[in-house]
Amino acid sequence: MIRVVLADDEDLIRGALAALLDLEPDLSVVAQCRNGAEAVRAVGEHLPDIAVFDLEMPEVDGVQAARQVGAEVPVVLVTRHARPGVLKRALEAGIRGFVPKTTPASRLAAILRDVHDGGRYIDPEIAASALTSGSCPLTERELELLTHTLQGGTIATIATAVHLAPGTVRNYLSSAMTKLGVSTRHEAARHAWREGWI
Repeated sequence: MIRVVLADDEDLIRGALAALLDLEPDLSVVAQCRNGAEAVRAVGEHLPDIAVFDLEMPEVDGVQAARQVGAEVPVVLVTRHARPGVLKRALEAGIRGFVPKTTPASRLAAILRDVHDGGRYIDPEIAASALTSGSCPLTERELELLTHTLQGGTIATIATAVHLAPGTVRNYLSSAMTKLGVSTRHEAARHAWREGWI
């Protein structure tokens, strides 16, 4: 029996997917979680054979959760909005599968079996999109500061968090805005998020 921890912040989708996976003769959902933080705890508590995480969850997203449990259990990410940059981050985090939410449950079950047996699965359309997309023009520091911006940080709180002067933070954010052709740091952060860079 392949034991699964399932995490998705949408109750209806999580419940339906768990019910469908439990219909498979060799799959058992041992825990259902509403966010990435719960998922990380559930993996530690239940020691499943595989984890299925939604990409976009509150508190800790699927990529961050995968990074935290990657050494313990193989992770398959499911997503409604697959952006090429996200695939790159997910692979760097060690995920073993990347699947759109439009995948039929029976196909997902087959993917989980393959990943459990040591394989890897990346949806072909997502992979093709990633291969044809442009690279990120931003530096690691600019991406870090845009991540803080996306999380609602002010210039002062960002400066404190990253141990830089407020003027230096403004300069980095201004550089990112120029590279992306936007007029505010919030637009830059949203653009970077849409592209999957943060």
